[in-house]
Amino acid sequence: MKLFIKLLLTTSVAAFTSLAPAQSNLAASAATVTVHNTMAQRMQACVMCHGKEGRATNAGYFPRIAGKPEGYLFNQLKNFREGRRRNPAMGHLTQFMSDDYLRDIARYFSSLDLPYPPATAHGLSARQQRAAEELVFKGLPDRQIPACASCHGRSMAGRLPAVPGLVTLPADYLMAQLGAWRTGLRAAAAPDCMADITQRLTDEEVSVVARWLSAQSLPTGVKPEVGGSPPLMALCGSGNP
Repeated sequence: MKLFIKLLLTTSVAAFTSLAPAQSNLAASAATVTVHNTMAQRMQACVMCHGKEGRATNAGYFPRIAGKPEGYLFNQLKNFREGRRRNPAMGHLTQFMSDDYLRDIARYFSSLDLPYPPATAHGLSARQQRAAEELVFKGLPDRQIPACASCHGRSMAGRLPAVPGLVTLPADYLMAQLGAWRTGLRAAAAPDCMADITQRLTDEEVSVVARWLSAQSLPTGVKPEVGGSPPLMALCGSGNP
């Protein structure tokens, strides 16, 4: 037994002394790492879901936030914080953030001018494609459905100060958001124009317009349109930050 204890102690000491240099090297390496206190560094928590620099892609679920109007991003962060939009992760992240810090986040991502993902095949029939393009560019006035482009911009890249771009967003994401407005799971500042408009869309119209928008792309450098003229076609409480 004494021999066994002696061997155990000897082995433990040897193992500890062999680990010590490695631990020392790790500590030295850690000491040389510098984390810069910048918005880009702080926003690493966001890009885990929204993709590198918030650019996302038209595949998957999470939306692009890079280049969106600052007012729109600020409104959505407030909506998550105050429960008008429901997402456990976003609610948790924003619950203790001040308006000023939410504006800083919105300003950072809105300033990013990054390439859009390439266009993809939408898989729509010719009839479905015509229906989607009519909704996007002409609307259905007889059913009081304005053209998407009348508010979201002719290129669908958004409109200042607070209307988002829609092209390249994942089809699943678009369908989920339109569905959330229809069922009351998503809301915006009153008057909530999207809640009203989505009530007038059929299930097929939601599907085809989402798939069409997701498949489109835009050249690098396209930015949200300057707002003001012509006026928005729908009375929208979320049209301003």
